Amino acid sequence: MKTKAEWQTLSKSITLRNQAYIGGRFQSAVSGETFKTTNPATERVLAEVASCDQADVDLAVAAAKAAFVSGSWSRKAPGERKKVLLRLADLMQQHRDELALTDTLDMGKSISEMLSVDLPDSIDCFRWTAESIDKVYGGIAPTGGDTLGLISHEPVGVVAAITPWNYPLMMATWKLAPALAAGNSVVLKPSEKSPLSVLRLAELATEAGLPDGVLNVLPGYGHTAGKALALHHDVNVLAFTGSSRVGGMLMEYAGQSNLKRVWLEAGGKSPMVVFEDCANIERAAGTAAAAIFSNQGEVCIACSRLYLHKSIKERFLKALLAATAGYRGGDPLDPETRLGPLVDKAQLDTVSRYIKSAMDDGANLLTGGIPEYMEGQGYYIEPTIFDGARNDMRFVQEEIFGPVLAVCEFDDEDEAVRLANDNRYGLGASVWTDNLSRAHRVSKQIQSGMVWVNGWGGGDSTMPFGGVKASGNGRDKSLHSIEKYTDLKTVWISL
Repeated sequence: MKTKAEWQTLSKSITLRNQAYIGGRFQSAVSGETFKTTNPATERVLAEVASCDQADVDLAVAAAKAAFVSGSWSRKAPGERKKVLLRLADLMQQHRDELALTDTLDMGKSISEMLSVDLPDSIDCFRWTAESIDKVYGGIAPTGGDTLGLISHEPVGVVAAITPWNYPLMMATWKLAPALAAGNSVVLKPSEKSPLSVLRLAELATEAGLPDGVLNVLPGYGHTAGKALALHHDVNVLAFTGSSRVGGMLMEYAGQSNLKRVWLEAGGKSPMVVFEDCANIERAAGTAAAAIFSNQGEVCIACSRLYLHKSIKERFLKALLAATAGYRGGDPLDPETRLGPLVDKAQLDTVSRYIKSAMDDGANLLTGGIPEYMEGQGYYIEPTIFDGARNDMRFVQEEIFGPVLAVCEFDDEDEAVRLANDNRYGLGASVWTDNLSRAHRVSKQIQSGMVWVNGWGGGDSTMPFGGVKASGNGRDKSLHSIEKYTDLKTVWISL
């Protein structure tokens, strides 16, 4: 891996795309309006980015619809679509340093995490999905001898994807790969907090052979461009990753327009439950630290609620604090940095309010605390752990999206399950036990779309990603993600 100095040098030479990408070319917003995107580690402006709104949405959707109707992509054989997407994956690999650096500068994620997690996952998502698309079969219904019933998967048309700021490139690929592989056209609206990497990705997609108009990228705000996409009558499916509050608004907009399907991957407040029969306390504690402090805690599946059996609590906390010592704020361009800045001042203020709330509610601060912000020095915060937390505390119930951990204790398995399920979210959960029966039993009882046993965050392109309850309804990755972007067509033939 490059050194910190080498990354800093490279950061001065890359070209950051800052215009909308519509119909295969970059262009300014129709209004001419722009917004600033900044480096959260330095607070310096990176670029003035096109601020798209209704007029730009109309142009992009029209381009996407025209491309779909033309059949240049939608009627291309699955094997041919596969070749294009595989070329795109190759180009991403070829430009991996540029893509990784762009997200690090734009969002504050450590360069080492970009190269070890985000980039490999993004590239693999395109490769795996591309390889799978010509292996999705239709069916023949068991009709009588005088009829033939055919069942096939068809692309839906225009897909709008609204993606978050915490994993700018990776979350976008999770939407784009299956939607494009299925033959759809896509209009992607990245978060205004980190829009730059996907603009470069769109350019690479054209270079890979994706026809003009099939992928369009509109930087802009949720209340303008995002709302316009959700209300647009020519958008057939809306895929979203973000907060539960915004997800609910998008469902309302879909109902007000054309009843488009809305697939949501929304908020999370994931529990980690450690039972007394967990043999490797140190490993579990190290994972607990990673599960809340990775990516500065700006992770939808972050295990921000830690439930410990009272018999192991003291030993576990000692190991947890030792593991936490490895997470200290630093320059995201330094490969040794494990904790970068939060994405912006607004997020820093939000996290600070939750820390104060925890203090006001009587939780016991073990490490960290309210940050002392100094203008121009970046939006940094120390890893923060509270013991003595209870489920009726606000910071235990609500998603914080920062490196803040609530530690609670329990007496038995029934109480552990009850506490884990006592939350409106249901995205992920982690269970630690060396008892196989308990692992299966508790995993079934926890109300969550994903459960990791003796681990956290595991998975690959073969496994669905998504939640239940207020965490949403959609699934990214795996063959199930392709189903979201297709319609089932039945053809009944009288013989």
